[in-house]
Amino acid sequence: MIPRIGERVRTGQGYSRRPGAYAVLLRGRDVLLTHQDAPEPEFQLPGGGVDPGEHPIAALHREVWEETGWKMALTRRLGAFRRFTYMPEYDLWAEKVCTVYLGRAVRRLGPPVEAGHTAHLVPLPLAAEMVGNDGDRMFLRRLPG
Repeated sequence: MIPRIGERVRTGQGYSRRPGAYAVLLRGRDVLLTHQDAPEPEFQLPGGGVDPGEHPIAALHREVWEETGWKMALTRRLGAFRRFTYMPEYDLWAEKVCTVYLGRAVRRLGPPVEAGHTAHLVPLPLAAEMVGNDGDRMFLRRLPG
């Protein structure tokens, strides 16, 4: 069973299932985070939605490049969590099924190509305090600091 993290399910509210892939990317003792300006300013693990017909790992490579400008290499799957939330950028109530992987930030290719995103290398203990959702925080805190 995949644990639910964050806000409660709203009774009577329909939710669309939205699979996503996210990564804890280490570079030495730092973690690569993305900062998203809107709809609310927030630090996050890089990653995002898996498009229909797209493989989750391919989606993760694409999302990491778009949000951070970095190339990555994955080591292993860490686990998953579910979030029930409203996504204003899509006007969508979603059940986000978030699969989280561990890997390395290999090389910066350039700036993020997705508008409103900036990349940040942050010490692991600080990263766990900076991220905006409890699921990201849970996986960061499980790593040895």
